Amino acid sequence: MELTRDTRPDARRLLQLAREDRRAAERALAELSPERQAELVLDTSLPIRRQLIELLPDPEAVIPLLPEAELCYTCRTIGLEDASWLLALATNEQIVACFDLDVWRGLRLDLTRLDVWFAALAEADDETLARAAQSIDAELLVLYLREHVEVFVKPGPQQDPDWTPPDQSQTLEGQFYFVARNPADDIGPLVQLLHALFQADYWLYFRAIQGVVEELVPEMEEWALRWRTGRLEDLGFPSWDSAMRIYGFLRPDKLAELPSEAPVLDLEGFGLPAWTSTLPAAKAGERALFRAIRELAAEERGGVFHALIALANHIAVADRMALGDPESLPRALEKATHHASEGLERLALEHDLPLEEILRRAPLERLFRVGVNLDRSSALPDPIDADERIEGDDEVDPDA
Repeated sequence: MELTRDTRPDARRLLQLAREDRRAAERALAELSPERQAELVLDTSLPIRRQLIELLPDPEAVIPLLPEAELCYTCRTIGLEDASWLLALATNEQIVACFDLDVWRGLRLDLTRLDVWFAALAEADDETLARAAQSIDAELLVLYLREHVEVFVKPGPQQDPDWTPPDQSQTLEGQFYFVARNPADDIGPLVQLLHALFQADYWLYFRAIQGVVEELVPEMEEWALRWRTGRLEDLGFPSWDSAMRIYGFLRPDKLAELPSEAPVLDLEGFGLPAWTSTLPAAKAGERALFRAIRELAAEERGGVFHALIALANHIAVADRMALGDPESLPRALEKATHHASEGLERLALEHDLPLEEILRRAPLERLFRVGVNLDRSSALPDPIDADERIEGDDEVDPDA
């Protein structure tokens, strides 16, 4: 679905109407198509978006239309403990994207966030919980179980006729017994998950609980990261090593190089995982990039807009930002416009050309890279700590 971005005044009007006459606002929304309702939701700022969602006459027709990252941002802003009803309306793809965006920190799995998401799904209903478990990677499911329970397999009578289950252990089928690794740990959501899977998908239940016994954590983490990286690339987020190329070193004699052919702007729109209706306005008058954009034709601005979002995605991945955090995209855009503006001004000065002409001829990523190399010490992301690395991954040196 291609959503337009011209609905902000209507969103404000509806919220104002809801404060005066809630039923009138609900009737006004009901007259709109689900696509139009989704546009209104997306053009409402995150802190008050819940107010508009609660006015929707048929939210199950609207929530699946939201871009993946926007659903994640919305749930986080509302609070996952209060957003379980939204997850019940989400598509499998949206739920998987929420996990991909929000249960990782850089290259490492964040088990605390994983717990929070499973707890929220458990608050929804068993069907949503089972559907989420069937949609995410099996490795992620096993890692979640293994973090909280130890699993024992009942031996045959000939192997150990005197075997008894561990104290305080539980079983669903009499073969696999599980017990909390930490007696103080609340494994209620986990038990609910196992019950839901046992009822809805026995083979996945068997695969997951047996994986706790047999599979190795480093291998599961590596494969889970690989699957996640591939899906994020489909959403516009490159792999980490690919993203780090925006910080590549440029020799001083290469800083002023400019492609001879124009234009280089990609004018074809593409789907975005997040909804950004306008370019950042903060200090826009002070930055060369915004001054140059104002001088471009309308069709050219669209190319810059999409290139800027793509650059921000690269920065968010390279800087190992929390991709599920609603504040990550604004921070990445701030950094993108800052260094791209510096690179733009440097090239305009070197070639004695207007800013907008440089913007037409040089890719935005190139402008950013030039700006970074003007002050690498402050621009480069922090190096990866040993705890962040996955076994077998090598850190990319941007100065290489």
